[in-house]
Amino acid sequence: MSSHDNSQPQMLLAGDPDGPVARYAAAMNAGDPHALDQVYEDGAVLVPVPGHPVTGPARLAANQHLQSFGLPIEARTRHTYVAGDIALLVVDWSMRGTAGDGSEIDMSGTATDVVRRGPDGRWRYVIDNPHGTA
Repeated sequence: MSSHDNSQPQMLLAGDPDGPVARYAAAMNAGDPHALDQVYEDGAVLVPVPGHPVTGPARLAANQHLQSFGLPIEARTRHTYVAGDIALLVVDWSMRGTAGDGSEIDMSGTATDVVRRGPDGRWRYVIDNPHGTA
């Protein structure tokens, strides 16, 4: 197993296993649900609520719900462990501020995510668990 040293800035390339984290944050912050869905494999699982994994249209709806707050998400990969075409990412994330409806949002956590490198060389989420160990 290896871990990226995140003390130095990194260029995120299509072939970098950290890529989905940057692409997810960029798509979320741009409010682009189509781009957001492209960071996932077709059958990928998102766990928006601990113990309740979703896929397909329910995954898209869960991400659109987060986008509806109109707040930026910040995400930083803490660790990346790679084995061939599979990687485990440990990601610190937060979303804070006043949503469009006036409600205060203060969400943060440490995600444990599994990504896989596809035939095109691009890494995509297979399992996106923003609640880490929950």
